Amino acid sequence: MRVLVVEDDEEMARAVGVGLRRAQMAVDIALDGPSGLERALINDYDVIVLDRDLPGMHGDDVCTELIKAGCRSRVLMLTAASTTEDMVGGLGLGADDYLAKPFDFPVLVARISALARRTQPAHPPVLRRGDLVLDASQRVVHRAGRKLQLAHKEFGVLELLLAAQGRAVSAEELLERVWDENADPFTNAVKITVSRLRTKLGDPPLIQTVAKSGYRI
Repeated sequence: MRVLVVEDDEEMARAVGVGLRRAQMAVDIALDGPSGLERALINDYDVIVLDRDLPGMHGDDVCTELIKAGCRSRVLMLTAASTTEDMVGGLGLGADDYLAKPFDFPVLVARISALARRTQPAHPPVLRRGDLVLDASQRVVHRAGRKLQLAHKEFGVLELLLAAQGRAVSAEELLERVWDENADPFTNAVKITVSRLRTKLGDPPLIQTVAKSGYRI
């Protein structure tokens, strides 16, 4: 899952970013309206966490421009104002959800996760292929009854491959969905992660390399 946090309070933005990464999300951060809009239009985010009171360009205007551009990302609006009128106003602009500050971090994670499920094609919370079982809600993987200890990126790659239901997933798509904007597009991070994942999954091998297409299970 890839998330953009647009928040002008740098300390808060960094703290939210750290927390979301611990929740196994790929996170980019923008500190003002114009840069947030630019990132949102260039990259394919599942969810955009958008502060309403932003310098350079108000969050309401950012949301409006995203809707006009046909942006597929779900928008979670953050604001210090918590009146019903403010909430209705934010949702009326096209935001998908609304959260008043201060908020409990687990609530933020739950809201983002719920919105992300609406972004991508629905798939069962538990994905299976043969003796391999991935529980997305519990973030655990078992093969032949044995629990596997996977790193965050390994789990993300495996979840995408399983959800693809046999379709080959390109290295570019894996990099886009599992990593963030700091990832070097020429890096071999995907290749290394897939190699480690193959080792942990064991035999018989499950991940196939498809020439000029990527990887599939």
